[in-house]
Amino acid sequence: MKKIYTSYIDNFRGLSREIWLLSLVTFINRAGAMVIPFLSLYLVNAKNFTLPEVGIIMTCFGAGSLLGTWIGGRLTDAVGFYKVILFSLLFGGIGFVLLQILETFYEFCIGIFLLILVADAGRPAIFVAAETYSKPENITRSITLIRLAINLGFSIGPLIGGLIIAHINYTSLFWIDGLTCVIAGISVFLLLKPKRPKDADEQIIIVKEGIPPYLNKYFLLFFIIMIANSMIFVQYFSVMPLYYEKAHFLSEDLIGWLLFINGATIVLFEMPLIAWLDRKGISKTMATFWGIFFLGLSFVVLNLTDFTGVLIVGMLLMTIGEMVGFPFSNALALKMAPKGRKGSYMGLYSMSFSIAHLAGHNGGMNLVNTFGYSKTWLIFSIFLIVICMLTIWLYFLLKKSGAKEI
Repeated sequence: MKKIYTSYIDNFRGLSREIWLLSLVTFINRAGAMVIPFLSLYLVNAKNFTLPEVGIIMTCFGAGSLLGTWIGGRLTDAVGFYKVILFSLLFGGIGFVLLQILETFYEFCIGIFLLILVADAGRPAIFVAAETYSKPENITRSITLIRLAINLGFSIGPLIGGLIIAHINYTSLFWIDGLTCVIAGISVFLLLKPKRPKDADEQIIIVKEGIPPYLNKYFLLFFIIMIANSMIFVQYFSVMPLYYEKAHFLSEDLIGWLLFINGATIVLFEMPLIAWLDRKGISKTMATFWGIFFLGLSFVVLNLTDFTGVLIVGMLLMTIGEMVGFPFSNALALKMAPKGRKGSYMGLYSMSFSIAHLAGHNGGMNLVNTFGYSKTWLIFSIFLIVICMLTIWLYFLLKKSGAKEI
């Protein structure tokens, strides 16, 4: 047991103090993120919106995320990641508190759009900060540590959130989510200092290197793959909680426990898994392929049986895909980005998730409303097979182009 513990701790050695502080702040923020996993349930159960209406509101979620990440990427290159992260956390926290006063369909459309615009502006900045505070050989592990902090917070948050909903009410979540965002912002100000001016000067000198992401044909194909993959992945945060409740009759606290399995598994196994795969020299592109493959399997198994235990199997398969795919896709995006354009590239990379929110939730809700859950899972599985094939094509294109470490 001691050997296992020592081996686990060794995976974290060599990471900078700033990465640890950034991870701590991220954990504080995500631990309070209880609203998002239960948003679709809140809109259906507490506000009595229909599935198509919820789909439109979640489209507004995606639109805000899309515009927010684009603005965040541009601002990161212009004013630096530090100010963007601070602004996003503080004003996002205030937005979550104000969200509870919304009542009508149109108010939610506008409110969700503005809130997520501010909240997601910080996403590209986090990626750039991870690279800035890391040695080149530690970038993937630094990203993985930040993802670990996100998932540790995300595993605790929904679990507590589910218990709060079951025993108190939904609106308490808005206060907790908002206050933890503000606390995270204050922590950034107190604990994480920006780079010295000489580092900023170095960034200005190299700002003209390389081509912008929208002219990089390989990055655009990668961008399309990430949009498609993320469109299916986001179903676990909107359609899937409804499936747990409507098809398997789970209460909010049990749904919280299911989400806890995802976060806890990532906390325990992602860093050792990524460190092992890094040592094996796995291709970042093929790791992305395997992430998509396991996500597809998570939907396939749901149609094999009506036994409620299959939900755990599906959650674990999705989690394996998430653990393998996302850290390496983050690292691949950074690897493809030239110096001086990291913010723009990571902004576009983050926009892939925003576009997924824009189309994925609405598409999933309407597919379920039209065809039911089983046929929707089949459609998702077939769609992901196509995306797996595209990812293999990208791998060979990059290999043919002479790109290294892809």
